[in-house]
Amino acid sequence: MSPGNDVQLHSAADVAIPKSAHQAASSIPYELESSIPSTSTAASSISDKKSVLSVEKGGISWDGYLDDELPEKTHGHWFRNLRFQVFSLYRRLFGIVFITNMAVFIATCVQGGVEGADAQYLGKVSVANIFVAILMRQDYVINAFFTVACAAPRSWPLWVRRVLGRVYTIGGIHSGSAVSGTVWLILFAAQATRQFIRKDRITVPTLVFTYIILALLVGMLVFAHPKARTRHHDTFEMTHRFMGWTAIALVWCLIMFLIKDYQEPGQTLGEAVVRAPPFWLVLIMTCSIILPWLRLRKVPVRAEVLSNHCVRLHFDYVDTHPGHFTRMSVSPLMEWHSFATISVPGQKGYSAVVSRAGDWTSRCIEQPPTELWVRGVPCYGVVRVTPLFRRVVLVATGSGIGPIAPVVYAQKVPLQLLWTAPTPRKTFGDKLVDSLYEANPNAVIYDTREHGKPDMVKLTYRMVREFNAEAVVIISNEPLTRKVVYGMMSRGIPAFGAIWDS
Repeated sequence: MSPGNDVQLHSAADVAIPKSAHQAASSIPYELESSIPSTSTAASSISDKKSVLSVEKGGISWDGYLDDELPEKTHGHWFRNLRFQVFSLYRRLFGIVFITNMAVFIATCVQGGVEGADAQYLGKVSVANIFVAILMRQDYVINAFFTVACAAPRSWPLWVRRVLGRVYTIGGIHSGSAVSGTVWLILFAAQATRQFIRKDRITVPTLVFTYIILALLVGMLVFAHPKARTRHHDTFEMTHRFMGWTAIALVWCLIMFLIKDYQEPGQTLGEAVVRAPPFWLVLIMTCSIILPWLRLRKVPVRAEVLSNHCVRLHFDYVDTHPGHFTRMSVSPLMEWHSFATISVPGQKGYSAVVSRAGDWTSRCIEQPPTELWVRGVPCYGVVRVTPLFRRVVLVATGSGIGPIAPVVYAQKVPLQLLWTAPTPRKTFGDKLVDSLYEANPNAVIYDTREHGKPDMVKLTYRMVREFNAEAVVIISNEPLTRKVVYGMMSRGIPAFGAIWDS
């Protein structure tokens, strides 16, 4: 099985390319749009012609790449493993948020003792953390982070752009705030119980709602653990959605009772509510959760079955940009699937390739849909960081070509495409393959069925060296993404790939 067969976040573009790209490939000596080989042999034959053509036109050849000597990894074994694997930027962001929260708590206890950190204060801090956790998963907030980070000019030092390119790891703030908020809620529950026993403001409803919310949040954290999320992703989705909605509804109840418990003599409940910061935080995060669902709609789909492995779905309800992904569903309350979008400059709408990776995707291939539910707005992902760098090697395996293709078509920066897949023409069709060659004439498309599985670290390094690239962006399955990113980063080459944090 090729390294790309397990990729689940895929898409492909409408194959029409801007005029400039057609002109760049006008010398290709065979028909681009109508020749679809009927057998894998024919596909391999055409692929060979393309490989030869690419080399003749000055493209990078993979011949002899296995004999290339990789440079030594930087730093010592323990240091680089800690830096690039154990303490990834995602985990560092998580650690900063969590440790900061615990430092605040310890300082509070030291200054005022346990009694100084009363239930009202602990409740405020808990709500503030949950507020941050929810906003860090809001589409508009994510897009804002990417827009600001990717606005940096390419004249800035590489180390600055390399850090900005890690903007897709902001999920560490989400998880750090969620865990911290739960810890603060545990402390709130303990202090509220103590105050209730002493008959100090706290009432029964406040305690009841506190413990129910705490149980819901702990359950969400359990299913959100990386191993549980990977093995039982559908369960993770449903628990996050339904338990999360229930928790927010109960937080409203908790906040109202807590405000009433601390209501000053002579103060009306309305005055106490509007003066309470938690009320406004809960209001904003509730609106943040509701907003994507206000854009829930069923849209028409034009399906184009490419092979028994994938189908291309065409949409025209919105225009997208390179790096965007959208969410689709046939059952909005039960399950959602994210797919990278492919836009072609000058054309309306986008398309997405759904590859066979489970029951839902298999049904899309065998029984192509005519309508699908979508919600929210297109959201940016890791590929968005490509324009931060002056010269980039784009690496895709299998259907991972989907997220990469729109960046190739956009031609914003000098690019070198490396795509490995089994019989790409037979699986994905001539149109997609030809369109990639038109937009990037020096593209290296490696047929793993014919040439076998490549050493992706060595092959990627060959591309980086020959193309003099500043950075690598890879879309593949999780093990290979981690391997290539580590292989490049440990040799001083900035590399970026998905981190599977949702």
